[in-house]
Amino acid sequence: MALTSKRIAKLNAPGRYRDPETRGLYLQVGRAGTKSWLLRYELNGRERFHGLGSLGDFSLKEARERARAARQKLADGIDPIDARRAARAALAVEAAKAITFEKAARQYSEQNEPRWKNSKAAAQFLSTMRDYVFPVFGNVSVAHVDTGLVLKALEREHPQRHGKSIWRAVPETANRVRGRIENVLDWATTRGYREGDNPARWRGHLENVLTARGQIQRVQHHAAMAYVELPPFIAALAERDGVAAQALEFTILTAARTGEVLGATWDEIDLDGMVWTIPAGRMKAGKEHRVPLSDRTCQILKWLPREKGNSFVFIGARTNGMSNMAMAAVLKRMGRKDVTVHGFRSTFRDWAAELTGYPNHVVEQALAHTIGNAVERAYRRGDLFEKRVRLMADWARFCQSPAPVGKVVPMRAAG
Repeated sequence: MALTSKRIAKLNAPGRYRDPETRGLYLQVGRAGTKSWLLRYELNGRERFHGLGSLGDFSLKEARERARAARQKLADGIDPIDARRAARAALAVEAAKAITFEKAARQYSEQNEPRWKNSKAAAQFLSTMRDYVFPVFGNVSVAHVDTGLVLKALEREHPQRHGKSIWRAVPETANRVRGRIENVLDWATTRGYREGDNPARWRGHLENVLTARGQIQRVQHHAAMAYVELPPFIAALAERDGVAAQALEFTILTAARTGEVLGATWDEIDLDGMVWTIPAGRMKAGKEHRVPLSDRTCQILKWLPREKGNSFVFIGARTNGMSNMAMAAVLKRMGRKDVTVHGFRSTFRDWAAELTGYPNHVVEQALAHTIGNAVERAYRRGDLFEKRVRLMADWARFCQSPAPVGKVVPMRAAG
């Protein structure tokens, strides 16, 4: 008997009821009275039943149309059951790819944790994302982030600089943000979450629409003290009490960066060998750096107070070390608002160039700068430590020199 709407409504006995008008179409009635559509077919001598949906979702007419569509696939040599499984698998893959940019950024941060120099660097990455990026397209699928969204994040108005975009108000920060977006999108592409070019790349892309950072704001170098002023300054500094003053003198005498000094721990110090070994994870270039210690720097270290359970060399009010503003505060109290702590590295560089004969690469190594190109670095594998021992000893002698301001004290040349 032909299947009709009325007959279908009366069919309650479990079984399969063929539709004479459509080849292979059956109405299946389950033991619980559920009704669904099946297409019976044979492929390669094997009988198969392809589900076409429930009666509640598809009427008789719709079931016949679905059966004909499945038959068309069979005519093309496509198994409709296999085709449906492949389609579901593709949808599952797409669903797996549909992670938001925020989720991708957080996963990138977690998976790159070993690359961060310290916890502060990792925190800064997510902080800039929260401030500048997540509010714009954090909830957008990482696969759908395009140039328009990247520009929207970089060109929107800065919350504290009315009338200025983020790109123009804080160009240094904005450029870091752009680079971090680029890194996250590259990571997402490698992971298979997106395809195509990176819309945050600078060269050949965003450089065509955004003003270069150097044109917006000229690089401002850290204010430095003239080297002829340094001996009397060091003498005055040595008279001051407090760990911060000692940390500042130590920083000047070692020509180290502020973060390197503040993060120094006692296990990095070898007073007997007169060397301070800074691990790669705390260095800007990501490479271990040995710093020769002069007699004066060793003396400062021996005088420093220590706290039980506190491994930091320079301790402060906090248990995790001295504040990064402590040394700047010393300069302020000494009336030297015209110079910065980091600027003393420039003072050291000027002194070495003007008053000594030390080769440039020795001085650059003392500053822990990357020297030369990749080929040159491959051949120069040593750290010139012995030459730097003499350089830093001469620097310490100059700093403690009683010479009046403006008098040049010639230093011996060193090879």
